[in-house]
Amino acid sequence: MLFKNVLVSQILKNQLVSLVKENRISHAQLFLSQAGMHSFALAVAYAQYICCQDRKVDDSCGVCPSCAKFEKLAHPDLHFVFPNCITKSVKKDPDSKLFAQEFRDFVFSKNYHIDIEDWLSELGGENKQATINIRDCSNIIQQNSIQSYEGGYKIFILWCLDRLYHAAAPKLLKTLEEPEKNTLFILITENPDKILPTILSRTQLVKIPPLDHNTIVQQLVKDFGLTMQKAEGIAEISEGSYVKAINLSKESNELREMLHHFETLFASMSALKNYASPKQINFFGVQDIIASVVNKGREAQKAFLHFISRMLRNILMLGSHNENVVRATAEEKTVMGYFTKAITLKNALSILQECNQALYHIERNGNSTLVFTDFYLKVSRLMV
Repeated sequence: MLFKNVLVSQILKNQLVSLVKENRISHAQLFLSQAGMHSFALAVAYAQYICCQDRKVDDSCGVCPSCAKFEKLAHPDLHFVFPNCITKSVKKDPDSKLFAQEFRDFVFSKNYHIDIEDWLSELGGENKQATINIRDCSNIIQQNSIQSYEGGYKIFILWCLDRLYHAAAPKLLKTLEEPEKNTLFILITENPDKILPTILSRTQLVKIPPLDHNTIVQQLVKDFGLTMQKAEGIAEISEGSYVKAINLSKESNELREMLHHFETLFASMSALKNYASPKQINFFGVQDIIASVVNKGREAQKAFLHFISRMLRNILMLGSHNENVVRATAEEKTVMGYFTKAITLKNALSILQECNQALYHIERNGNSTLVFTDFYLKVSRLMV
């Protein structure tokens, strides 16, 4: 992976290049980003630049033997550690080494835009607690004590460090504090609050900022051939995450459907609150929407509730004349405008609480039809 192919700030790339040129490579660095960033790709590009045998001014050469091995993620001094669990093929004592090829294939298939939920789905371990376990830590300690194969740096990339098993963490402390010479640990996380302070204190923090709007637009047009208008709309609600933008581009039809459901549902709630005619209340249409969402399964139900939450927050901002912080497509903004008088500072918090309560019950396998019907009736009473 070359720096030029990594979707992060050029300033950050330059900073990492400077660390290498000035021989100021800290032995343990924590890459911190929000979900969906190209942090893993950045870690690999950084490692490749360190090991490159013919470095250029601002990037690896891409053609030397070391770069060729990095291209296949098969360099003998590059070690990946990542969450894993028991699966159909690995029935006991899992560790990262046993899933090495699967992980490489996964990274290539996603073009380095990897996400923990996608990885768990790939493993078939969605319902299991995937962790970086004690065996992984033992393997790190053992590998750290061995001289590098090619005489340069040994580099360990620990992806999703926040999933480091609590009983395994102490095994790494001494190694992180006093590693062997020319050893680099790149720790990647989106949730620093879940990492032991004793580990955080032993690392140099590298913050990866969200992508800017224009970068996401240009990349979507390049990768998926989207129109500028469609790419603009997706980038607006992607929150600086290209992984989220990719998923949104694939789910554009679902987003339009959720927007239509939201409009019908909240128009009916407002009509019910104001004792409008049965035609305006459209309760049969609401029942059809609830049935449609329920039939799609719990993940779709949770996605719809998250969508409602985002719409509610944006409506509140729009109604408060804070349009500059509204992140929505043009179609969404049109629908939001219909409800700025019905959803205000007086009731928005209470409606959001009902939304969170519905999400809580869905996650705990409550009867979905009853949950959504209850949500509809309670929010109707809260509408202005």
